[in-house]
Amino acid sequence: NIGTDLPLIVGIVLATGLDAGSVFAVFGLLQVATGLVYRLPMPMQPLKAMAVLVITQKIAGATLLGAGIAIGAAMLVLTLSGALGLLVRWIPRCVVRGIQFGLGLSLASLALRTYVPAAGPGGFGLAAVALLLMLALWGNRRLPPGLLVVGLGAIYALANGLQLGQIRDGIGWSLPQLQTPGLRDVLTGFLVLALPQLPLSISNSVIATEQTIRDLFPERAVPARKIGFTYAAVNLCAPLFGGIPVCHGCGGLAGHYTFGARTGGSVILYGSFYLVLGLFLSGPLHEVLKLFPQPILGVVLLFEALTLLGFIRDQAGSPRQLAIALLVGAIAFTVPQGFVVGLLIGVLAFYGFRRFGRPTDEAPGH
Repeated sequence: NIGTDLPLIVGIVLATGLDAGSVFAVFGLLQVATGLVYRLPMPMQPLKAMAVLVITQKIAGATLLGAGIAIGAAMLVLTLSGALGLLVRWIPRCVVRGIQFGLGLSLASLALRTYVPAAGPGGFGLAAVALLLMLALWGNRRLPPGLLVVGLGAIYALANGLQLGQIRDGIGWSLPQLQTPGLRDVLTGFLVLALPQLPLSISNSVIATEQTIRDLFPERAVPARKIGFTYAAVNLCAPLFGGIPVCHGCGGLAGHYTFGARTGGSVILYGSFYLVLGLFLSGPLHEVLKLFPQPILGVVLLFEALTLLGFIRDQAGSPRQLAIALLVGAIAFTVPQGFVVGLLIGVLAFYGFRRFGRPTDEAPGH
């Protein structure tokens, strides 16, 4: 999660001018709350479509906070009206697998093209060491490879000029700042940020997350309605305290599971990291974020991507469903607004084959 969340959060803070301490503290608090409510390793993540739009277009912080309230209200309406449940039942599993496959391709591309080469030749060497550790210890429950790789990154940071005195001087108590987004901020945020985000949230944050929970924890399935409610609640509340819009995500769940997490404890620990930074280190926060080597984050991200890519295997028994899943994944990875386009094309292809093609045993639900 650090590999995907930290760059997005830092980019949002730098682009919008939002208070870094508030953003980190609220983000961490939401992780802790999610771990306690679900008791599953299901973290909250920044809304990726919103994050990209904000970072690339330099959208104002007030508009982002307004968008959080807007998308929370929209998800609440979908959940209460039952429309969310209808969407979940009508979107086929092969399309969900395609969305997961597209996410895996995106994460792998980000890891290999951005993080691993970030530090030049030395970074490639560091990534190679991390990769060897991951492969050598993969599946080891006593020595989780993810923790050892993170430890390697911490040692590397200490050996390359970590200024403990600077961090010590910046320690201080800082509470999140209260915010009151105006009606114009909410409306603008809905049009500019929430509308592009909603289809991705329905497909990834709700549908794919529900499916991933069923895959990894079949005895502890969580209904889409509950996921929709918590999605709405956190986004209606977080902006009021300076927090960025967030969502559940199958990528984060897969990442925690990949590195051995089986309960909400991993999410609570993960959230505590952000909570401590936001409450006590808001001053030197930007410097702290620069310490961990990106090549190691890239290796962690790559293994998370492999977990997501592997979910498509259950479609191998049906060439038609596998083809649809691969098509959706390819569109999601390559086309602008690809997750929206892929979702629509995948659903149309599935029901088109059912209507005009040969019969298939594949059911649309999950």
